[in-house]
Amino acid sequence: MASIGTELEFQIVHPNSFALVSRSKDLIRNIKENVHEENIKPEITQSMIEINSSVHHSAIELYAELKTLRSYLKEQASNLNILLCGGGTHPFQKWAMQKIFPTTRYKNLSRHFRYLSKQSTVFGQHVHIGCKSPEDALYLTHALTRYAPQFIAMSCASPFYQGVDTGYHSTRLTIFTGFPSSGVIPYLTTWETFSDYFYKMKSLKIIESMKDLYWDIRPKPEFGTVEVRVCDTPLTIEKAAMITAYIQTLSLYLLEEKPIEINPDLYHVYHYNRFEACRYGYDGNVIDPISYQRLPIISDIEQTIKRIEPYAKRLNNTEFFLQLTNNLQSKCDDATTLRQIFKQKGSLVKMVEEQCKLWSQSETEQAVNAESGKLSIIT
Repeated sequence: MASIGTELEFQIVHPNSFALVSRSKDLIRNIKENVHEENIKPEITQSMIEINSSVHHSAIELYAELKTLRSYLKEQASNLNILLCGGGTHPFQKWAMQKIFPTTRYKNLSRHFRYLSKQSTVFGQHVHIGCKSPEDALYLTHALTRYAPQFIAMSCASPFYQGVDTGYHSTRLTIFTGFPSSGVIPYLTTWETFSDYFYKMKSLKIIESMKDLYWDIRPKPEFGTVEVRVCDTPLTIEKAAMITAYIQTLSLYLLEEKPIEINPDLYHVYHYNRFEACRYGYDGNVIDPISYQRLPIISDIEQTIKRIEPYAKRLNNTEFFLQLTNNLQSKCDDATTLRQIFKQKGSLVKMVEEQCKLWSQSETEQAVNAESGKLSIIT
């Protein structure tokens, strides 16, 4: 079975203004020597906090750990009089107001990239898939690019940025295009060529480590994983677990059956497909890089679900797939949810308030609130 782990970046929010607030240093200080210390990390700016799951083989067990970490963070945030929420961007934050977290790495990045560093105060979910060999890792890195638009559409949660509706479902991803090492992995198909590339970039002082390669999907040799980086942080822990389960199932199918031939054709339509998913979410259309058939993203996901359902059963991920199928039928993505909340509440401030409630609620609380009319959409 493919092992999994996930990272989730959350927004730190002021309880009255619902603006971002630079309090990650306080959070990190408060969790020193706690059992969860290794699972909670700072990010590049001080209004961000990240949780890292342990390594799991079961998405159900990963979900249980995420709920435990959410409860712990909720308690710590309450002690500090701050709030936390999901979503890929804060809807009205100004990047210039953000403060860099004072580690050597982040300070060096800020000196080098200047405004891009603060502008990257955006919030993503990264999913790690364990691989048995370097060859499997490279195959999976390339093969998963075929499905990146699906992951974007499932997770899109950043329609607002700097006070305006951008018209996109995922604004977050477009912000990273300014970094020189963003985009997709070069066409490196053997571990030898990949290793040569890495050490060449290092000798040229373009990078220092794999962390400096901001590819949408990248191998992580130090962990023995492939890391999918295109997802916005969902509004709920439940959806984060669903996305992880889907990527785990798809990865197991790809590694066992190797149905995709790795060739340059995979990348001919990659940026177009990525744009369609960012711009339109589930309403986007993509071009299959193998058949060159144009089809709706939803249809592409539905066809993939049918193909990999046996693997979902093997991994005990069927409940997550039912949740995904329900989302597809209702076209329920988090960007649409945020727009509907904004329409109901008439204010970006009140929208963030609802985001904070959604993040902290259990599945039962979400369902009760939806039934009572407090929130008409469940993500």
